[in-house]
Amino acid sequence: MAKIGDLQLPNFSFLLAPMEDVSDPPFRALCKEQGADLVYTEFISSEGLIRDAAKSRQKLDIYEKERPVGIQIFGAELDSMTQAVEIVEASGPDIIDINFGCPVKKVVSKNAGAGILKDIPLMVKLTEAIVKQTHLPVTVKTRLGWDENSIYIEEVAERLQDVGIKALSIHGRTRAQMYKGQADWAPIARVKNNPRIHIPIFGNGDVDTPEKAMIMRDELGLDGAMIGRASIGYPWFFRECKHFFETGTHMAPPTLEERVAVAKRHLEMSIDWKGERLGVFETRRHYTNYFRGIQNFKPYRSRLVSSDDSADVFAVFEDILQEVDPDWLPKFGDRPNEQDTYRPSTCA
Repeated sequence: MAKIGDLQLPNFSFLLAPMEDVSDPPFRALCKEQGADLVYTEFISSEGLIRDAAKSRQKLDIYEKERPVGIQIFGAELDSMTQAVEIVEASGPDIIDINFGCPVKKVVSKNAGAGILKDIPLMVKLTEAIVKQTHLPVTVKTRLGWDENSIYIEEVAERLQDVGIKALSIHGRTRAQMYKGQADWAPIARVKNNPRIHIPIFGNGDVDTPEKAMIMRDELGLDGAMIGRASIGYPWFFRECKHFFETGTHMAPPTLEERVAVAKRHLEMSIDWKGERLGVFETRRHYTNYFRGIQNFKPYRSRLVSSDDSADVFAVFEDILQEVDPDWLPKFGDRPNEQDTYRPSTCA
């Protein structure tokens, strides 16, 4: 069993990545139901927390059904980050995660996220302070380095472990790459196979098929895969991977009934969490992905995203069940991809 502090996880675990505008409580719950072993919140600004910003505070909402759950924070100011930790602890997460990986300019320009990869001593100092500040296990998510000339992830992993982190997730790209090109998993494997490393190491980046997850387990020896874009609009990815691991065969894609049922539950949970108006509005972004690949879906989509009344949206779901030809469903492998899926505005 992989352990993060006292938290027991399967030998090879599947983690839901922290994604802005995606990894909210309703989506986390759905991924958990479909097999995610550990889920993370959207990343939360430490400055927003200490200033009591409503949007940042709301991201602290967690529910028992999604445990174990980690709350991820980002920032570059020591005082702000340690104050934020106290606020996060009050929400009762199982883990506190530090974001040292977000490549988005508005985050990096403040030396937060992947911006701190240009100052490794500060990265280590900040991490050590947070570890000392909390009784909860602290984990880190980061990238290989700032650019191809500064890939120091093996040294970084040792130094972060030495100051007390309990697990490390590594995205196989540099900040300079953003999300372009192919993720390089070789440096992640070198971190895991370093005899000095004893904490769990999770791989992230381009894990979009069960076969790729199996490579991380069997060829690289990692402790798990952190899944981001492959899960957007497709929470079933977790169960498909686990089925493949257990049987060596591909699981049939979700039926029309399953797709509608999940979309309904997502809307219901969003309304319960944010109220009718915001619940309806913020769930719209997911419908294209839930029904991706179904032929002649455009008229239904137009109705789903144009109504402000949940009763109208639920009525469209019923029409989809009654009117869509099951033969129009996509076959295995026709899940959303990097080019055509909904993209989070800032992804950790």
